[in-house]
Amino acid sequence: MRIRVLWEGKTKQPHLRALVEDYAARLAKFGDFAIEEIPEAKKRGKANAGKLSPAEARMLEKLRDCTKILLDPEGRECTSQELALWLGEQGVRGVRELAFLVGGPDGFSAAFREKADLRLSLSRLTLTHDWARALLLEQIYRGFTILRGFPYAR
Repeated sequence: MRIRVLWEGKTKQPHLRALVEDYAARLAKFGDFAIEEIPEAKKRGKANAGKLSPAEARMLEKLRDCTKILLDPEGRECTSQELALWLGEQGVRGVRELAFLVGGPDGFSAAFREKADLRLSLSRLTLTHDWARALLLEQIYRGFTILRGFPYAR
């Protein structure tokens, strides 16, 4: 199963960028893993908040055959164990590719959120996008270590 993580912009804080790179290297040992940084979208006006932006439409086309997991503060909350089990279920079901999507400062439009296969909340706390990126990768890594019984998850 291939896992892609896409987010808008670059991780600006050097210590968090190093953490992201560390977890990306760890995840690559479990299989096909890639991070894609996409250019930040222009700020959308309130009149267009419910419509797909051109960047969102391109992203959906690119991810047409993927299971799309959208990070969303109003999404489903789960424990690390539950996320691990969900990841394992996706592999057993024969899902070929998971795409985790992290929006920019303005998030995603309502139309884009409706296209997600799963909306996932990392926490009810407010996180910066840089922290959310690092936390997402850590939780995906933790999920794989739980599935394989590695001691990291303890």
